[in-house]
Amino acid sequence: MAKKSMVERDKKRTRLAAQYAEKRAALKAIATDDSKSMEERFKARLKLAKLPRNSSASRIRNRCEVTGRPRAYYRKLKMSRIALRDLASRGEIPGMVKSSW
Repeated sequence: MAKKSMVERDKKRTRLAAQYAEKRAALKAIATDDSKSMEERFKARLKLAKLPRNSSASRIRNRCEVTGRPRAYYRKLKMSRIALRDLASRGEIPGMVKSSW
């Protein structure tokens, strides 16, 4: 199990990213638009920099839904390889069997 504080910190980042998503997208659009004046684009960059760092989507870490493990994460299943193997060994995932040869 991952530390609860790390899992909660990541949940907070996810909430903040969702909250500021529209504002960030609008400011980024202004900042990258070449038809706008240089001053306008610079002001948009400053406003973007004043937003909370944790509201950026790139700071969110993919974590296992079962254990909170940050590494060896399968996006499609939203869990780590270890949690997947445990569930498969117990027969809780339909159609998945531990291989042996």
